[in-house]
Amino acid sequence: MQTSRRTFLGNMAASAVAAPFLTPSRVWSAAPQADAHLENPFVGASFYRNVDYVASVKAAADLQGGTLGKQMRQVANYPTFVWLDSIAAVNGTNGYPRSLAGHLDQALEQGANAIGIVIYNLPNRDGSALASNGELLIAQKGLSRYKSEYIDAIFNTIKQPKYGKLRIVMVIEPDSLPNLVTNLSFAKVKEAKTSGAYVQGVQYAVGTLRSISNTYAYIDVAHAAWLGWASNFKPFVDLLKEVGTDIPGGNSKVDGFISNTSNYNPFVEPYLTADQQIKGQSVRSLPGWYDSNDFIDEQSYATALRNALIKGSGAYSTSVGLLLDTSRNGWGGPNRPTGPSPSTDLGEFVRATTIDKRIHKGNWGNQNGAGIGARPVANPAANYHAFVWVKPPGESDGSSSLIPTGPDNPSGKGFDPMCDPKYQGNSLNGNNLTGAMPNAPVAGRWFQAQFAQLVQNAFPAFEPAEK
Repeated sequence: MQTSRRTFLGNMAASAVAAPFLTPSRVWSAAPQADAHLENPFVGASFYRNVDYVASVKAAADLQGGTLGKQMRQVANYPTFVWLDSIAAVNGTNGYPRSLAGHLDQALEQGANAIGIVIYNLPNRDGSALASNGELLIAQKGLSRYKSEYIDAIFNTIKQPKYGKLRIVMVIEPDSLPNLVTNLSFAKVKEAKTSGAYVQGVQYAVGTLRSISNTYAYIDVAHAAWLGWASNFKPFVDLLKEVGTDIPGGNSKVDGFISNTSNYNPFVEPYLTADQQIKGQSVRSLPGWYDSNDFIDEQSYATALRNALIKGSGAYSTSVGLLLDTSRNGWGGPNRPTGPSPSTDLGEFVRATTIDKRIHKGNWGNQNGAGIGARPVANPAANYHAFVWVKPPGESDGSSSLIPTGPDNPSGKGFDPMCDPKYQGNSLNGNNLTGAMPNAPVAGRWFQAQFAQLVQNAFPAFEPAEK
C-alpha cells in the first residue's frame, strides 16, 4: 500500500490569481539589502535559471533539431532547482560543474532575486532505494558530518551579505521522513529511525538554514500514492508535528510542504473522483491501482495533510503553504484522455480515464510515456504557494543497468532495479514491470531520449515554435 519514491491546473477559477515567475533581465546595480521574510517567496520572484541545465537543454535541442528541437529549447526559459546531493555538490568538486556559491553568483549575474535548492544528503539517505543512496552513513559518524561538512557549509555560503537580496527557497530532504513511516523493514531506514538521525538532521537543517531571514524551507511530504492511506497518513502527521516541535526557533521556521518531488502524480484527475461509483464500486477501490487509497491526486492529499498539520497539538502556522513538483506529471501526448471512459467495468473505466499512465503507482524510475506538466507559477490554487520544477526534466532517475564507477559514473552511484525496464518488480509496485525507459544513465545525468519524450508529451503542450 505504499511506494518507495517520490497537471495542468484542474480548477481554472484558481488560475485567476496565478502569476508566472519572472525572467531575470538585469544585474543588481548596488549591494542588495535583505527583504523582510515573505509569506510567499514566489510572488514577484525572478528565479535563477541554472546555467548548466540551460546549456544541457540547448545542446539537446540542437541535437534534436526540427520542430521538436524548437519545443525543447523553450524548456530553458523556466527555472529548475539546484540539487545539493553531496558535500562535493556544495563545494563544486568531484565532477560538479560549479559550487553552490558559483550558482548563487550566477543568479546575481542573471539579475534573479530567487533561487531554488534541494537539501538532500542525510546519512543513510533513501535507505529503501539504491539509485539515490547517499554518501554518509549513520554508523560512520554520518549525522555529525552532515551537520558540520554539509549543512554548516551551506550556511556559511548563503549567509554572505552579497546574497542577502536572493530569496533562497529550500526543499528539505526528499523521501527521508516518509521512509520512517512505511519502510522500516529496510535496515538503513530502521537505523535512521532508532538513531533519530533523519529527524535530528531535518531539524538541524531547517533550524540552521532558516536562521537567515532570506531563506525559505519546504519539507518534503512524499505523495498521495505513498502516504495517502489512513494507516500511513496519521502517523506521518504525528511525525511532522514531532519534527516541528524541536526545530531550533520552532515550527514557524517551516514555510510549507512540498509533494510529488521527482514524481509523476497528477495535481488533479480531471475526469474522475475518488468516490465516484462504477456499478456500485468506488473509483478509489480499484485493486492494483488505488487500492482504497483515501486520495487519488496530489491536491486532495496535500490539502488534507496541511489541514491536519495546522490543527491540534503541535500545530503549524496557518500561513504554511504548499508546493507541487510539476516537472513530469503532465501526461500529455496522444494517450492523454479527453474525457471519461464510457466503460461500466471499474478497471477499464479507471485505467482509461486516469491521466496517469504508469503501470503501477509505485513505479518511479524514468517512466515511459510521461510529460512535462504545468509551468512554474505562483499562487496556482488555494493554499499553494507555487508549482515548481524541482526535478530538472531530462535528468535521469537512475541507470537501467549497473554502470561501474568511471567516466559515466564518477560518484559510484548505485543501480536500482526499479530503473530497469525488464525488472519484474517487488512488493512496493505490486510485482509489476517498472515502466522505466531503457538505456538510462546514472541518476542526475542527462537522458536525451527521456527529455525528448517529456517535451513531446508535455501538457500543456509547448508551442511548435519559440515566441
